[in-house]
Amino acid sequence: VQLQAFGGGLVQAGGSLRLSCAGSGRTFNNYPMGWFRQVPGKEREFVAAISWSGTFTQYSDSVKGRFTISRDKAKNEVYLEMNSLKPEDTAVYYCAAGSVAPTSAVAAEYTYWGQGTQVTVSS
Repeated sequence: VQLQAFGGGLVQAGGSLRLSCAGSGRTFNNYPMGWFRQVPGKEREFVAAISWSGTFTQYSDSVKGRFTISRDKAKNEVYLEMNSLKPEDTAVYYCAAGSVAPTSAVAAEYTYWGQGTQVTVSS
Protein backbone atom coordinates (compact mmCIF):
# COMPACT_ATOMS: atom_id res chain seq x y z
CA VAL A 1 0.00 0.00 0.00
CA GLN A 2 1.33 3.42 -0.94
CA LEU A 3 -0.14 6.65 0.35
CA GLN A 4 0.18 10.20 -0.91
CA ALA A 5 -1.15 13.13 1.06
CA PHE A 6 -1.85 16.46 -0.60
CA GLY A 7 -3.95 19.58 -0.21
CA GLY A 8 -1.96 21.45 2.39
CA GLY A 9 -1.17 25.12 2.14
CA LEU A 10 -1.25 28.51 3.83
CA VAL A 11 -4.55 29.74 5.21
CA GLN A 12 -5.66 32.46 7.58
CA ALA A 13 -7.07 31.65 10.99
CA GLY A 14 -10.74 30.80 10.70
CA GLY A 15 -10.31 29.45 7.20
CA SER A 16 -10.70 25.96 5.79
CA LEU A 17 -8.65 23.38 3.96
CA ARG A 18 -9.35 19.89 2.71
CA LEU A 19 -6.56 17.35 2.77
CA SER A 20 -6.68 14.27 0.60
CA CYS A 21 -4.84 10.99 0.87
CA ALA A 22 -4.68 8.86 -2.24
CA GLY A 23 -4.00 5.18 -1.74
CA SER A 24 -2.79 2.51 -4.10
CA GLY A 25 -2.78 -1.23 -3.75
CA ARG A 26 -5.51 -3.82 -3.85
CA THR A 27 -6.07 -3.82 -0.09
CA PHE A 28 -6.18 -0.07 0.52
CA ASN A 29 -9.94 -0.01 1.00
CA ASN A 30 -9.71 -2.77 3.60
CA TYR A 31 -7.68 -0.69 6.01
CA PRO A 32 -8.69 1.70 8.74
CA MET A 33 -7.12 5.09 8.06
CA GLY A 34 -5.79 7.84 10.23
CA TRP A 35 -4.54 11.39 10.05
CA PHE A 36 -1.72 12.55 12.29
CA ARG A 37 0.23 15.79 12.51
CA GLN A 38 3.66 16.78 13.69
CA VAL A 39 5.54 19.97 14.44
CA PRO A 40 9.33 20.13 14.78
CA GLY A 41 10.53 18.94 18.15
CA LYS A 42 7.27 17.27 19.11
CA GLU A 43 5.88 13.78 18.79
CA ARG A 44 3.45 12.89 16.07
CA GLU A 45 -0.07 13.73 17.26
CA PHE A 46 -3.28 11.91 16.45
CA VAL A 47 -5.90 13.95 14.61
CA ALA A 48 -8.63 11.65 13.26
CA ALA A 49 -9.32 8.07 12.21
CA ILE A 50 -11.93 6.23 10.18
CA SER A 51 -12.78 2.56 9.98
CA TRP A 52 -12.39 0.58 6.77
CA SER A 53 -16.13 0.79 6.14
CA GLY A 54 -16.37 4.46 7.01
CA THR A 55 -18.91 3.66 9.71
CA PHE A 56 -16.78 4.60 12.69
CA THR A 57 -14.75 7.75 13.20
CA GLN A 58 -12.57 9.04 16.02
CA TYR A 59 -11.20 12.52 16.68
CA SER A 60 -8.76 14.15 19.04
CA ASP A 61 -10.33 16.59 21.46
CA SER A 62 -8.40 19.45 19.89
CA VAL A 63 -10.10 19.05 16.49
CA LYS A 64 -13.47 17.58 17.42
CA GLY A 65 -16.27 19.66 15.94
CA ARG A 66 -13.93 21.41 13.49
CA PHE A 67 -12.43 18.57 11.42
CA THR A 68 -14.22 15.80 9.56
CA ILE A 69 -12.65 12.62 8.23
CA SER A 70 -14.26 10.70 5.39
CA ARG A 71 -13.36 8.23 2.69
CA ASP A 72 -14.39 7.46 -0.86
CA LYS A 73 -13.78 3.81 -1.64
CA ALA A 74 -14.52 4.26 -5.33
CA LYS A 75 -11.66 6.77 -5.58
CA ASN A 76 -9.33 5.07 -3.06
CA GLU A 77 -9.10 8.32 -1.16
CA VAL A 78 -9.47 9.55 2.40
CA TYR A 79 -10.17 13.17 3.25
CA LEU A 80 -9.72 15.51 6.18
CA GLU A 81 -11.99 18.53 6.00
CA MET A 82 -10.56 21.20 8.31
CA ASN A 83 -12.70 24.18 9.30
CA SER A 84 -12.23 27.04 11.76
CA LEU A 85 -8.50 26.57 11.53
CA LYS A 86 -6.30 27.94 14.29
CA PRO A 87 -2.59 28.82 14.30
CA GLU A 88 -2.00 25.83 16.60
CA ASP A 89 -3.21 23.56 13.77
CA THR A 90 0.00 24.41 11.89
CA ALA A 91 1.91 21.18 11.28
CA VAL A 92 2.88 18.59 8.72
CA TYR A 93 -0.11 16.31 8.29
CA TYR A 94 0.35 12.62 7.55
CA CYS A 95 -2.12 9.98 6.50
CA ALA A 96 -1.66 6.43 7.68
CA ALA A 97 -3.22 3.06 7.01
CA GLY A 98 -3.35 -0.34 8.57
CA SER A 99 -4.35 -0.25 12.20
CA VAL A 100 -5.77 -3.48 13.55
CA ALA A 101 -8.54 -1.82 15.53
CA PRO A 102 -11.52 -0.27 13.70
CA THR A 103 -10.02 3.10 14.57
CA SER A 104 -6.86 3.93 16.47
CA ALA A 105 -5.22 7.02 17.88
CA VAL A 106 -1.87 5.26 18.30
CA ALA A 107 0.68 5.97 15.57
CA ALA A 108 2.59 2.76 16.22
CA GLU A 109 -0.48 0.73 15.27
CA TYR A 110 -0.40 1.96 11.67
CA THR A 111 1.69 0.15 9.10
CA TYR A 112 1.73 2.46 6.10
CA TRP A 113 2.43 6.20 6.00
CA GLY A 114 2.26 8.94 3.40
CA GLN A 115 4.93 11.59 2.96
CA GLY A 116 3.09 14.44 4.69
CA THR A 117 1.68 17.76 3.57
CA GLN A 118 2.36 21.12 5.26
CA VAL A 119 -0.52 23.09 6.72
CA THR A 120 0.25 26.62 7.91
CA VAL A 121 -2.38 28.74 9.62
CA SER A 122 -1.53 32.41 10.00
CA SER A 123 -2.98 34.55 12.78
